[in-house]
Amino acid sequence: MRTFKIPEVLTDEERQKLLRIPNKRYPTGLRNYCIMLIIFDGGLRSSEIVNLHMNNINLNNGQIKVVQGKGRKDRILWVNGETLQQLKKWIERKPDSEYVFCTLQGLKLSDSYLRAFFARYGKRAGIKKRVHPHMLRHSFATDLYRQTKDIRLVQKALGHSTISTTMIYTHIVDDDLENGMKNFREKKKREKEALEKIKRLEDEIAELKNQIDKGRLFDY
Repeated sequence: MRTFKIPEVLTDEERQKLLRIPNKRYPTGLRNYCIMLIIFDGGLRSSEIVNLHMNNINLNNGQIKVVQGKGRKDRILWVNGETLQQLKKWIERKPDSEYVFCTLQGLKLSDSYLRAFFARYGKRAGIKKRVHPHMLRHSFATDLYRQTKDIRLVQKALGHSTISTTMIYTHIVDDDLENGMKNFREKKKREKEALEKIKRLEDEIAELKNQIDKGRLFDY
């Protein structure tokens, strides 16, 4: 039976750190920022990013058509308003090219370039994990499942042919439940200890007040 390793994902804090790295004043920085946003918001594979054509994007409603090769189904995705606005800025500045994400000469980007800049950005952001494009895809899938609890919807968004591949994301959320429950128990323990401490202080204050009332606190 095939087993799946639970994938690493980025936390919200790590996501924000990573997105702060590219300098959007420069064309390549804006381009790379948009690439990260689209994977975070749409879960595209790196191969789908580099093969994304201009006629696959609707800039009016944020719809993206992911065109697959032989034997695989195309799928329709949507990106949010912020991602769409940044994408429009890149398209206004990009060289003339059939590809949405291209080099400054208008040529197609390579998968290896994406892997290299993701790893570089991850190190610059101080993220201890080895950051790569598929980690952002995992993060998208996990966030989508957390929000919807609909594994079939996640399967459709990712373009998985079988549900068994997608089921791995339920285990990530199970880990969240375990950590949440453990932290909940620790929180309840800390609350109990705090209440006990307050009760002891109240008892000590009551005893001091009692001694003052009886005139036994100070010995003149």
